[in-house]
Amino acid sequence: MKINLFKNLTLAVMLATLAACSTTKVAEAPPVPVAVKAPTAPVAPPAQSTVKSVIAISPLDDANSPLAKRSVFFGFDNFQIRSSDLPLIEAHAKYLAANKSAKVRLEGNADERGGREYNLALGQKRAEAVRRSLRLLGVPDSSLEAVSFGMEKPVDAGHNEDAWAKNRRVDLKYIAR
Repeated sequence: MKINLFKNLTLAVMLATLAACSTTKVAEAPPVPVAVKAPTAPVAPPAQSTVKSVIAISPLDDANSPLAKRSVFFGFDNFQIRSSDLPLIEAHAKYLAANKSAKVRLEGNADERGGREYNLALGQKRAEAVRRSLRLLGVPDSSLEAVSFGMEKPVDAGHNEDAWAKNRRVDLKYIAR
């Protein structure tokens, strides 16, 4: 009997151990979705553009415009306008006629040859020749000023024909647009 009791007790302990070690799968409820609101940054108003409206470039500032050229050249000891410079004078006349507030100073120049007084007089005659041409093309006299610098403002300080040819000129300097 002792053996039977011992067997029964051993069997009970084994069953209890097995029962304790076994797991019973319990049906789990599906996970409940939780609505998590993502943090939102404050919505900024649309940025103001720093680009201003495009301003039209004045034909006086446009390098491709015929108005970009502003010097009329002359022959030695001469104040007659060359036919090759007439389109330049006509372009400036159209601009000045269309822009009544524009004013231009016609700066006559001469090369270094000749006396100071002679070169001042020659520069003035050159400036006046350009002035007459502009007036004949409809530019009011109030838009024009003719002055002479004689040989005082050379663009080329050389002492040869190439330099002198560059210095025999009238420069159109816009003093008001």
